[in-house]
Amino acid sequence: MVNLTRIYTKTGDDGTTSLGDMSRTSKNDPRLEAYATVDEANSSIGVVLSTDELSEPVRALLVRIQNDLFDVGADLCTPVVDSPAFEPLRVLESQIVYLEEQIDLFNADLESLRSFVLPSGTPAAAHLHVARTVVRRAERCTWAAIHAFGGGVNPLTAKYLNRCSDLLFVLARHSNKNIGDQLWVPGANR
Repeated sequence: MVNLTRIYTKTGDDGTTSLGDMSRTSKNDPRLEAYATVDEANSSIGVVLSTDELSEPVRALLVRIQNDLFDVGADLCTPVVDSPAFEPLRVLESQIVYLEEQIDLFNADLESLRSFVLPSGTPAAAHLHVARTVVRRAERCTWAAIHAFGGGVNPLTAKYLNRCSDLLFVLARHSNKNIGDQLWVPGANR
């Protein structure tokens, strides 16, 4: 349970922070970089939600993803250990399967792509593309943490982020359905 009674604690003034198990680590720790970037991705989705162009199903899906991204952050900030004192919150395969189902659902009525999509279109689509790229960066940071700490980081967090960025791409295309995607034309300006 989260209980925030004070916003500043001054405990990080020495360049360290607490992980989910209350151990201290450097603010340069790859795990911190991963979950901080997940937080940035979540904020990017918040910008998408500030637009008034989203259908209620897409809005509800994005709020669900925001909640799941907090789960991803909680997972990343809590080292994987044998026999933990308290059962930590971990990303589950079922959360990844749900994203895959949503990708298939929203992709079903989109035209096949014959080129890469330029990140543009409606404001919602453009913001979804920005969120997608931030999620992809969070995935790369997560892989760096996994490689640095091996079994100490849940690899399902990276898998979740991978599918999340794929879903945001599909939702961006869905948001451009009425105007169409702007496609990359290789060498168009040579």
